This record gives sequence, structure tokens and C-alpha cells, in this order.
Amino acid sequence: RIWFGTRGSRVQILPPRPPPRVNDDGPDMTARIYRPAKTAMQSGAAKTRWLLEFEPEAARQVEPLMGWTSSSDMKSQIKLWFDTKEDAVAYATRNGIPHRVEEAKEPVRKAVSYSDNFKFTRQGQWTH
Repeated sequence: RIWFGTRGSRVQILPPRPPPRVNDDGPDMTARIYRPAKTAMQSGAAKTRWLLEFEPEAARQVEPLMGWTSSSDMKSQIKLWFDTKEDAVAYATRNGIPHRVEEAKEPVRKAVSYSDNFKFTRQGQWTH
């Protein structure tokens, strides 16, 4: 439909845009939302952030000349960090990204005292 606005200008009204189509020529880009494990050099519960990264769509290949490992999957380079799991899920939902949430396993910490090594009721033998 075309109609005329003020001062003789033509204004065209377009129908609303259809929702974006899902890419039919390949696998769906599924995102994985998880909290990475701490390294052996880290301790404590501070700075535990959630990571959104895409699952690989193509396998890595070994380049024949130099022997380097390469990939044609550009989405494997995208890593988005979020403060909370809810923020990561909201981002994926808002942008229409199919996602899978992996809950973090909480470490089980056993309270051990150094003085327990010298108890008289110790079960094991001292081995030096």
C-alpha cells in the first residue's frame, strides 16, 4: 500500500517482517551453557562465571603441510561470559539460540585438621 503524507511526500507502509528462518542447509548451532571447573592453581568460590559457547559443527582436521590442527567452524571461537546462569539463558532465549544448560557439580570438601595426624586414636601407622 502506498499513501501520501504531508506536503506531498510518498510514504510506503510495509507488512511486518516474518521471523528469521532457521538455517536448513546444515546442523543447528546449539549453545552449551556451563560453569567451567577451576584449575589446580585456583581456590575459593569467587569469580565463578558462566560460559556460553557453541558446540562444534565440524570435526577438526590436521593440516597436511605443517601438521597444525585446524577447523572450518568459526562459531567455535565465540565464548561469552556471564555472571549468572539466568543471564546466559536469557541471552540465548532473547537471540533465539537453542541451548543446553549443564549444571555445575559442587565440590565435596572434607574438613581435615592437621592435628588429626598426631592423634592417639589414629587408625593407620605413621610412615615417614
